[in-house]
Amino acid sequence: MEVIIYTNENGNVSVCVPTGELPIEQVQIKDTPPGSIIVDSETLPNAYNDFFDAWELNDGVVVVNLTKAKAIGHGIRRAARAEEFKPHDEVIMKQIPGNDYTQAEAARQAIREKYEEIQTQIDAAQTPEEIKTALGI
Repeated sequence: MEVIIYTNENGNVSVCVPTGELPIEQVQIKDTPPGSIIVDSETLPNAYNDFFDAWELNDGVVVVNLTKAKAIGHGIRRAARAEEFKPHDEVIMKQIPGNDYTQAEAARQAIREKYEEIQTQIDAAQTPEEIKTALGI
């Protein structure tokens, strides 16, 4: 399937998928800015939709900007870590000494260590695939 791609005002890639009511060339003229191009959707880095906001148009080819992909990966990592912390947060906030507090803090430390390792893996990644592997996605 053919789609229209272009760099939008935010510097990101926009993908226009025509409905088929009009020829794609007419949609391109009518609905997209000058400089947009028509490509086969199979040429897009669809395996990296998790990093869509890291897509960039480079000489007519959509590529994944690794720096942006890493930033997105770190956002995913932080959100996942926060979710894992939630069951322990109330115990920690109450600051009541005892077994529950000790267990909660030990669990939180294990979570920190797990996500520090993921952070290191993301930072060292050389491809979007390595970021996905680090995140388990």
